[in-house]
Amino acid sequence: MFSRIAGRYDLLNRSLSLGIDQRWRRRVVREAGDVRGKLAVDVCSGTGDLAVAFARAGARVIGVDFTHAMLLRAPGKLRANDAAAGFVQGDALRLPLPDDCAELASVAFGIRNVADRGAGLREMMRVVQPGGRIFVLEFTTPRRGLFARIYRAYFTRVLPRVGRLVSRDEDAYDYLPRTVLAWPDPDTLRSEFEAAGLVACGYRRLTGGIACLHWGRVPEEVDRAG
Repeated sequence: MFSRIAGRYDLLNRSLSLGIDQRWRRRVVREAGDVRGKLAVDVCSGTGDLAVAFARAGARVIGVDFTHAMLLRAPGKLRANDAAAGFVQGDALRLPLPDDCAELASVAFGIRNVADRGAGLREMMRVVQPGGRIFVLEFTTPRRGLFARIYRAYFTRVLPRVGRLVSRDEDAYDYLPRTVLAWPDPDTLRSEFEAAGLVACGYRRLTGGIACLHWGRVPEEVDRAG
């Protein structure tokens, strides 16, 4: 499915979110602090938007995604003065990287597509050094009120129709609201972070609660044998 829509993926993201998706990614980078010279692993990197945002802030980046057609579009977004970034095809549940190789890991709007969220979080923990941080940016749904009702109507009725029209794919933008509406609330996902072994976990709702940035830290002492 992602291979089929790769050519129109960025256009759809920008138009359907009115460009807010890029602001959310910059928020991830700001939350990470000074990343200059650090190695960041961006999982489910897609066409590389978050990876490029980290490279623009001075981090060295490895972007990993299962879909080769998406990754092909990532290198062309880099500027001459961005830090080094490379993109490799790989499985989020079996990252092609050694233990403790990075200072941070991230995933933006991709962990919904991972078959086992807990295993995906533990795999990111494996490649991040003790004391390093993990960031997950994902859609959620506003809690209540008029805005929540308007957003749900847009998300379940307008977005799939526009997505089908622009992407010319019947399934892709029915898949999006279906997976988002089934997504756990932020408190539940924070509990999953903690169950995976992360510490100092927290989250921040963004733009009225239509997206949420989660974070956690890899403990200073990690049993890699387990």
